[in-house]
Amino acid sequence: MERLNSKLYLQNCYIMQENEKLRKKAQILNQENQVLLTELKQRLSRSSTSTNNNGPKSSNAGPNGLPDLNA
Repeated sequence: MERLNSKLYLQNCYIMQENEKLRKKAQILNQENQVLLTELKQRLSRSSTSTNNNGPKSSNAGPNGLPDLNA
C-alpha cells in the first residue's frame, strides 16, 4: 500500500509540474493575443477613419467597421 501511495505521489508531482508549464504557456499566448488584438483594433480604427473620410461605410457594417453578418 505504501508503495502504491508513493507511486501516486510521484505521478501527482509530475502532473503538477506539467500543469505549471502549461499555465505559463497559456499566459504567454494570452499576452500575445492581447498584443495582436490591440494591433487589429488600431488597424481597424485607422481603416474606418480613412473610410469615413473617403465616403460612407457599407450599409451592413457593424459599429467596429466589420461587416455585420447577421444583417
